[in-house]
Amino acid sequence: MSDRIPIVFYYGTGRLAELAAYQRAVLQPEFYRPPELQSLRGAGTEPLAYLSLSEDQGPPAPWQRPQRNPDWGGAFVHVGHPGWQEHVLRQARDAMNAGFAGLFLDTLNVELTFPEDVPPLLGLVAALRRVAGSGYVLANRGFGMLPHLAEHVDGIVFESFSARWTDDGYEPWPADVLEDHARVAEGLPRDGLDLYALDYADTPGLADFARRRAELFGMECVISDRALSLV
Repeated sequence: MSDRIPIVFYYGTGRLAELAAYQRAVLQPEFYRPPELQSLRGAGTEPLAYLSLSEDQGPPAPWQRPQRNPDWGGAFVHVGHPGWQEHVLRQARDAMNAGFAGLFLDTLNVELTFPEDVPPLLGLVAALRRVAGSGYVLANRGFGMLPHLAEHVDGIVFESFSARWTDDGYEPWPADVLEDHARVAEGLPRDGLDLYALDYADTPGLADFARRRAELFGMECVISDRALSLV
């Protein structure tokens, strides 16, 4: 068992010395070149490449839906569109060839917005598992694909499990949402999977609340800010 901090989510650039304190680091692949990835891996850190599977931040493309994510501005996509699937798989292949040790799969919670995309999304996850080979694959949420999702990933992140960011700052979820999240957490598969909570907090009290609550459900807790700029 490594004595390193289990994981960090960092969407900035550089900071190789600080990142080397972690067992795994989720990074934006466009910010890191092969020599930097080689340096991290040589220091014992596994860099994981961020991939968005249902939202596109790029220029207009035939797979995009007219709707956009109100928080980040990206276009929602038709996940089953062959062009989108190849676009994501190409990103994954490029990341693995550059020296990433695995993949982080984001924007998987489509079951409430576009439920028809759940089957092609699961197929895309399975294809990404094949691209990653023996590398580490981490999924963010994706609860609408359980239990089948667990067959293709090594870990699951419950983003914003206890604490969230809002336009007015950081705060815990209301009691009813905390109860809903608890029910989901109780049903997460645990055999052989790493489980993480990624919570957002800006005070020691809120951070401690999130860590203690994650521990109750068998999850490692990561605390960050909205921009995921903390190392």
